[in-house]
Amino acid sequence: MLRGEFESAGEQDADALRAAYDDVLVATIDAVGRETVADRSGVDAETLDALVAGESPDLSLTEAAAILATDEDRPDADTVAVEARDILLMGMTTAVLDVEALASEVNDALEPKEIQQKIEGRYPMTLDEYARLHSTIEARKR
Repeated sequence: MLRGEFESAGEQDADALRAAYDDVLVATIDAVGRETVADRSGVDAETLDALVAGESPDLSLTEAAAILATDEDRPDADTVAVEARDILLMGMTTAVLDVEALASEVNDALEPKEIQQKIEGRYPMTLDEYARLHSTIEARKR
């Protein structure tokens, strides 16, 4: 969820992109250790176990950022989350999409105001929502 990590986001649907995010999270858990990730991230062990088992549990963007931030080679969780949201904002600019057009592109699964609040970080965003928005924006840029 950092700039440059998912260059092919527009070539994947939201489900495939979410699976790619999960792979990065699992790699982080494997590298850092489940216990350490649980302690440092605040994400419960059950959710971490589900990720490692190949499931895609309900996870917020904030929780995913907290998991990634347990890797000492990555920025802190707030920075990861801000950069992830910035990817969406910059992508919307490049794709010439406003929140109304984006809501239409995601088949009105999210309302325009809701999209704006989530991208601005004023309202929580799930990792599934992020994947849907990221995939849609990047596909529109092509």
